[in-house]
Amino acid sequence: MQGDETKDLIGRIALGDRLAFAALYNQTAPKLFAICLRILKDRAEAEEALQEVYISIWQRARSFQATSGSSSAWLAAIARNRSIDLLRARKPVADELDSAYDLADSESDPESKAATKDEGRRIDTCMEELEADRAVAVKRAYVEGLSYQELADQFGVPLNTMRTWLRRSLLKLRECMKR
Repeated sequence: MQGDETKDLIGRIALGDRLAFAALYNQTAPKLFAICLRILKDRAEAEEALQEVYISIWQRARSFQATSGSSSAWLAAIARNRSIDLLRARKPVADELDSAYDLADSESDPESKAATKDEGRRIDTCMEELEADRAVAVKRAYVEGLSYQELADQFGVPLNTMRTWLRRSLLKLRECMKR
């Protein structure tokens, strides 16, 4: 499938075009299913993941930015991320109660705890160097998981302005963390 054609279909899906959605499904499902199957290694789970992938595509088509990258990469990322989420959600099955005792202690050692705490303090200090609204936007984007559009709406700024805020803020944070 041509990238421009996929971008056009995603654009039409963003407008609620069901025929475009069906066309996109018919043209991309085999590849996305292969991604899901490769990660999950279980056909039934891969089929379930694929269904959730297309639900996500339908819901998130408006957030796709044709200028920001390849449409096939965007679709593949959704499939990959959904499959990984399902993989992480799997719970380990213990055959016997005794086998549960063989699990490693998940508690981190005191040195790791101290390093993590120190890193947290450094991040807090660097966040204080940002303008207040930028710091709030960064926290909401990267801690609470809000989208660029949701943040732009909350702050009453254009979408591209919000992207610029976040990018510049992350660059400032990176620079501060290197000091």
